[in-house]
Amino acid sequence: MKNIPAPGPGVPAEWVVIIGAGPAGLAAAARLGQLGVRAEILECGEGVASSWRQRYDRLRMNTCRWNITLWFGRFPRRTSTFPTRDEFVRYMESYVSKHDLKVRFGVRVDRIDRVADGWRLATSAGEWSVRDVIVATGHGRIAELPRWTGHDRFPGRLLHSAEYRNPREFRGKDVVVVGSGCSGMEIAGDLAQGGAGRVRLSVRTPPHIVLRTSAWGPNDLLAAALQRLPTRMADSVDALIRRKTVGDLAPYGLSLPGEGTFSAFRRDDAQPTIVDSDVIEAIKGGRIEIVAGVSSVDADGVRLDDGTTLLPDTIIAATGFRTGLQPLVGHLDVLDDEGVPRSSGGSAIAAGLYFLGYEKGVGVIGPRARRATRDLCQQLVAARR
Repeated sequence: MKNIPAPGPGVPAEWVVIIGAGPAGLAAAARLGQLGVRAEILECGEGVASSWRQRYDRLRMNTCRWNITLWFGRFPRRTSTFPTRDEFVRYMESYVSKHDLKVRFGVRVDRIDRVADGWRLATSAGEWSVRDVIVATGHGRIAELPRWTGHDRFPGRLLHSAEYRNPREFRGKDVVVVGSGCSGMEIAGDLAQGGAGRVRLSVRTPPHIVLRTSAWGPNDLLAAALQRLPTRMADSVDALIRRKTVGDLAPYGLSLPGEGTFSAFRRDDAQPTIVDSDVIEAIKGGRIEIVAGVSSVDADGVRLDDGTTLLPDTIIAATGFRTGLQPLVGHLDVLDDEGVPRSSGGSAIAAGLYFLGYEKGVGVIGPRARRATRDLCQQLVAARR
């Protein structure tokens, strides 16, 4: 892995600068290299995949290793079917070495501005001028903590799921996990297995639940096949699989959503909650209690939408992330109301300015990411001719 000390003048102007050494940034650099274009990756952390390194210990990828590979970068044979956090980080470290990628660690990019012949980057290592920039810092950059009125008066501990590592410090504690996405459910399961005194999962909107794997194998492979079917047919097959693998969770507080998994995805890119069977067993066994959504948090505890008040030792908010792109490019009018790039993984959003890794998708993340990388790199190279 090449960690080049950051020089004052930056990189040659004809090089492409990629911001972020996560999966998208590494894949783009490798593909550009194959196309004969030199790229330099700027990473504010001290290693590749810095956001992945900080996730909780139990984390496994929701996509199997055959589907999540980057450009020309297979996982080692002994890798788990669904790579662990550490396996994925090691994979990306080896990817840098295999493709001889140039990465400058410890360089923070604060702002991108348009100049006559390209773009000026204000960085912690000085100002650099380049022709083409790819922003690939990812969706999950800034933890999104709900602004519950009075939360600063809560007598217990309040943290975001990004701060959670493992259940050791919560043994014997009463914990409320807020959010029924993948992280929320998985953390609740981790706490239930790890000795927390009581675990409650706050759910406002019932999720579409999909097991990570089943008798048919990795369910992301099955999802790839179902996406080729008409929506109604895909929903019917998915509902049958859920009955066989997850069962009826309504008696435990998790009713079925009002529409099918694929209908929700095709309508607004709503993604399912992907979990392992032990989480479902913990819900059915009462080790994870389902409660209503949180309406407020204050000195009196946690008030739920149904009027119930809880007084847990700890609240873990698994309430998502923001891109954090506003200070970087917000002034360029390239973001939507949620701070997500208006265009990602294809044509330049402005001449020489590209975004990669902000595409929405479900199931086959690897193939989707590879297509987005291919399209963007081809567009960038073509624009240089």
